[in-house]
Order: sequence, then C-alpha cells, then structure tokens
Amino acid sequence: MRKSVPAGLLVALALAASPAIAADNGIYLGAGVGASGIEDDEVDFDADATGYKVIAGWRFLDWLAVEGNYVDFGSADDTVLDERIEAEADGLSLSALVFLPIGPVDLFGRVGVVDWSADVSSVSFGDFDDDGTDLTYGVGAQFRLGSLGLRAEYERFELGDSDVDMISVGVTWTFF
Repeated sequence: MRKSVPAGLLVALALAASPAIAADNGIYLGAGVGASGIEDDEVDFDADATGYKVIAGWRFLDWLAVEGNYVDFGSADDTVLDERIEAEADGLSLSALVFLPIGPVDLFGRVGVVDWSADVSSVSFGDFDDDGTDLTYGVGAQFRLGSLGLRAEYERFELGDSDVDMISVGVTWTFF
C-alpha cells in the first residue's frame, strides 16, 4: 500500500505537468538577435554584423508551421582591393517549418523564400542598390514551456550572388 501511494503521486504529477510542456499550437509572435555574416566570393567581400528579426507564424499542426520574418542583417564592412566597402541588407522571408517534438524541445528545419534589398557603398565606387527574391533555409532548436518558446537557429539566405548566414537566439509567444 505504501509503495502504491508514491507511484500514484508520481503519475499524477507527470500527467499534471504534461500540458505545460506540450506543443502549444496557434499563432505566435517573437523576435531574435544574432550574428550575420555576408559573403560575396565574386568581389572577395566577407564581413560580419549584428542582425535581428521579427517573427510572426502559425503552427497549425504539432509538426508543421508557416512563418514570416522581417530580417535586418545589419551593417557590415570589409576592405576589398584597398577600398572600404559597406553593405546593409534586409528582407521579408516566408518559410515552412517542420518540427520534430522531443518532450519540451522542438528540433526544426525551415525552407522558404526571402524578398531582400541591399545597399552597398564605397568612396570610389559610390552607392549601389540591389534587390531580389531568393531561397532561404535553416535548422534550429526550440525549448518551449507552454506558450513561451526559446530558440537558437542557423539560417542561410541567398541574396543574388551573395550568401548571408545568420546564427540567432530568439523568443516566441503563442497567442491562440
């Protein structure tokens, strides 16, 4: 009799705690900050910056979501052929996310498109603007506690001839 009381108590606690770690599906908002690296092999440009993103998504199944982001890659500069070049880029992305829930942790992959714009400037060459729509993809992990999600992720954005890698940490909150 005494052994069944602690076992029953443990089962009751586990059942009571499971909603707190279950996937909270619905519409979510969030933000992230991280390091972005802009690389263009054609002109040997390779620089790092601090970037951020604003997140809006809808997780309609435990394993599937659609997410839109505004991403600001920051301002990066590098010296190419003795010329200081500064590049700024930002964009709007739309991605499908596939989740693998493992307890309170979600592993996820993403694939989508990014509609981007970039401004490049130097003293000798002047200003140059470019924009386009290209591929984006990435992987990440999210620890969730009810409606709160804490994320770490790696993303690759293909911006024309340039590649931008972003490693970020972020937070999301699911509303409904």
